[in-house]
This record gives sequence, C-alpha cells and structure tokens, in this order.
Amino acid sequence: MKFSVFQVSRRGGREKNEDRMGYCYTRESGLFVLADGMGGHPDGEVAAQLALQTVSALHQQQALPQLPQVREFLTHALMAAHRRILRHATDQGLRDTPRTTLVAAVLQGGSATWVHCGDSRLYLVRDGELVARTRDHSYVAQIASDMVRMGRINRNVLFTCLGSPTRPVFEVVGPVPLQQGDRIVLCSDGLWSSVSDEDIVRHISTAPVSQAVPDLVERALHKAGEQSDNVTVLALEWETPDAFASTHGVSTESIQNGVFASTVQAGDVDAIDELDDAEIERAIAEINAAIRKSAARRP
Repeated sequence: MKFSVFQVSRRGGREKNEDRMGYCYTRESGLFVLADGMGGHPDGEVAAQLALQTVSALHQQQALPQLPQVREFLTHALMAAHRRILRHATDQGLRDTPRTTLVAAVLQGGSATWVHCGDSRLYLVRDGELVARTRDHSYVAQIASDMVRMGRINRNVLFTCLGSPTRPVFEVVGPVPLQQGDRIVLCSDGLWSSVSDEDIVRHISTAPVSQAVPDLVERALHKAGEQSDNVTVLALEWETPDAFASTHGVSTESIQNGVFASTVQAGDVDAIDELDDAEIERAIAEINAAIRKSAARRP
C-alpha cells in the first residue's frame, strides 16, 4: 500500500476538545478512525479515546497482516468499543454514560470499507467528484430540509451513538475499489457544519491533503466564528505518484510481517475482553439502575 495522510484537530469555541482521531497499518491493511465525544454527557473525550483504542487494538490483534473479513471486523470492533464505553461507565459509577460518534475505514486489497455511527462523516472523492458520503444518523437527515430552515429541529440531535444504553445503529459500506488519486476524508461535524460538501470536495481535490486539510479547517473555524465547534479532519490520498517523498507519505511495501505502526495509543490488546449478550444487557441494567438511584436522591 502507498498513501499520503494528514490529520489535524483544532479546538473551536468549546471549553475542551473531545474529538479523537488516528490511523494504524500493517503491510497489507490500514485503519483510519475518528470519534467525536458528545457534549452534555460525562467523559465525552474518554468515550472517543476508548473507541479509538478498542478499534485500533483489535486491528493490531487481527490484521496478520490482513484482516480475514473486513466488514465483520468493523461490525465487531464498533460493538466492542460500545461495550467498553458501557463498562467504563459502570466501573466509574457514572450517573450517565459517556457517548461518542465513530467513523472508521479499512483500506485493504486495493479497496476501502467503512463503518459509521452518528454524524462524523466520511467522504470519498475521485477526479474532483463526490463518489460517496456517509449519511448522518440524525433526525435532520430523515426529514425534509425545509423543516431545518424553519428552525423546527436541531441538526445536532442524533438518534444513535456509541455509549448509549440502547444498541447503536450503524452502517457498513464496501468494499469499494480504489483508484489512483482517490481521496478519503474523515471529519467531525465541526467541519461539515460550516463548510459545504461542494467546498470540501473542491479543496480536497485541488491540493495535496497536507495543504488542503489545514486550509479547510481554518475555513471552518473562520466561518463559524466564536461559537465554532471543534474541527477534526483525517484525510488520505491513495497511491498518488511522487506523493511519498514528503513527510506525510506512507509506503508499507518494506514492512515485515508482524510489524504494526500506529498513531493511536491503543493500550493493552488483552484488556479488550469479549462480552456476551447477557453481559451487555447486565452492564446496561447497572447503568440505568445507577441513573435511577441518583435521580431518586435529588431534592
């Protein structure tokens, strides 16, 4: 595999940045992940970090050097991240569960496969055209756009995420064959809420990702002003000639079996335990009981 990659995260007008991102790869499989911890719930940044750690560690565990089944891996990894967040809430005795969005892509065998939950997005751009884009798991995405313009709903209201007491809704897409020069963008809603899809496609198509991404992020922060959300972008360019002489170019051709490179602090692979359905339901019940108990104590 050969690709150039660039990632950046900027805090907007928020007290803290709860976005997390990272990528990792073996000789024949690459994983790119972005999570946006949700405000209004405790430990949003912890939920996002746990999601990245879990998915990355499972990739390290199973990509030897390829994943046997990519779609199944993404489904399993997303649910494992969800369960780990629930366990964190139970272990910490939290009154509410930490929550996060997640979008993750695997590049393997010359194709891309991705999963997403929430409103962090993936864009696939080819020859200046938008080939694919994830659909947000929000109420806005399910109703007519004129309702949004009339202010009857809030675009930020999601109906699913990781860490919720209910089972997350998610979508897996692919494998989609890649062509030389394809660009893939993973981003938090801090980008796309301020910069249109057309602007994202145009900027990412007309410059190397190491130049296009910082420009897009600055554009989003400027347009949103003081109330800007955090803006996080992870973008890659697939097998573009001469792109790998830069510090942002990656070639895995010389990597040996058993070698795993990562920008994610994945933690201990062995710490990611397998939970059966009964354990998941038990964890959810414990969290709900703690919430009810806390509510009963309030004056």
